[in-house]
Amino acid sequence: MFDIIGVYRCWVHAQRPSGRRANNACTCPHNIWRFYGGRGEQRLYPYYLQSNHPPYGRDFENHKPTGRFSNGKITTDIIGETLGFTTYPAPYLSPEASGKNLLIGANFASAGSGYYAETTLLNNAISLREQLEHFKEYQRKLTKVAGPKKAASIIKDALYTVGFGLISIGCEKDWGTGLPPIGCLPAVITMFGYGSDGCVSRKNSDARCFNRLMNATETKLTKKYPDLHLVVLDIYNPLLDIIHNPATNGFKETRKGCCGTGLFEFSLLCNRFSIGTCSNATDHVFWDGVHPSEATNMILADSLLTQGVSLLG
Repeated sequence: MFDIIGVYRCWVHAQRPSGRRANNACTCPHNIWRFYGGRGEQRLYPYYLQSNHPPYGRDFENHKPTGRFSNGKITTDIIGETLGFTTYPAPYLSPEASGKNLLIGANFASAGSGYYAETTLLNNAISLREQLEHFKEYQRKLTKVAGPKKAASIIKDALYTVGFGLISIGCEKDWGTGLPPIGCLPAVITMFGYGSDGCVSRKNSDARCFNRLMNATETKLTKKYPDLHLVVLDIYNPLLDIIHNPATNGFKETRKGCCGTGLFEFSLLCNRFSIGTCSNATDHVFWDGVHPSEATNMILADSLLTQGVSLLG
């Protein structure tokens, strides 16, 4: 649904690609790995959930779709750039994810993937279990390219991002994000709002419940494993603030996405033939019926980065 990156404990012993230090007192990692749903392998897999077609990506580099569920950059792109990264990790199954390109990380995420096998099967996506197997395979390839010592250092010091969930993959810096206010997504309001244009309270309640469980799980795991640095970042409240205070945040439209009618279109239903697509997405909180616009992602990225920096210590 959303593409979120968490940033914390970037005191790891690695220099930023730009060679500059961040404004805080830490140095940031060479590498980023991403798991779970969102942009990733969809260009290489026959998914039902697709964003590798226009008008997706119309405001991105070269104005071409790249598999990102947005008109432009997603949150991971923006935070990566803030940290000094000048390139984006390639989808692991793509030809680009080979040789020296492996040294900067990889993207294992799969649009439509979820906790449950049934969800992944329904969406014809790559399961989380498969993503982890790809990561293990990646480690073997990285060892051949970089050698055992350097590969181990890269794996240890890299930043791992997991969308919507907690996962431990044997690294020191594990983190995840909670759910957004799903009851405020345009498509959810259309389907479950019974004619109302307001957020669907019961769906938001479900999201808050899930987030409480996430935070409780984080607390239990960090107590059980003292060496595990596990962080859950809040996406719910920053997005809800944007929706409730659009003018303050520079937006005019919160109920509809930019693509098509804005009421339900996303994935294959958001396409070059969609009637009504807006000409300027910057005043829309949502790009399609489910995903934020690049303008929203800019604000969310700043919030998440601030949360991450505040956790340094």
